[in-house]
Amino acid sequence: MFRLAARNFAARNVNVATRSVVAPRLAFAARSQFVPRAAYSAAAGLSKEDITTRVLDVLKSFEKVDRSKLSTTAAFSEDLGLDSLDAVEVVMAVEEEFAIEIPDKEADEIKTVQQAIDYIAKTPEGKCRSVSGNLYDLLSLVPAH
Repeated sequence: MFRLAARNFAARNVNVATRSVVAPRLAFAARSQFVPRAAYSAAAGLSKEDITTRVLDVLKSFEKVDRSKLSTTAAFSEDLGLDSLDAVEVVMAVEEEFAIEIPDKEADEIKTVQQAIDYIAKTPEGKCRSVSGNLYDLLSLVPAH
């Protein structure tokens, strides 16, 4: 598909003198109007428990996080001992985990684990399963027959 698009682009952008030498264009040649398209569908959305587990796993990967205080009610700065820069890194890691982009204004308002979970749960991107390298996750995307 990409070769066809590149060839069509090159054919349209070659000047007239070069075109006659490279590949003469026939005046009566009919071009197909059919454009093949891929159809995609998403698996069932993530449950609140799945989102919670993944957010907590992201937080566990940070060395500065006190794991004994890690819970859904924990605040990044007060309970987990993260400074403002660490909190920004947490939000960025959550964005990467769920393949979403959180606008800066809304990211500044995320101060607790629960707020991060709630934000992800309400986004359309967070409701769809992201494809990861885990074979089990990939197999869950294959419909059962």
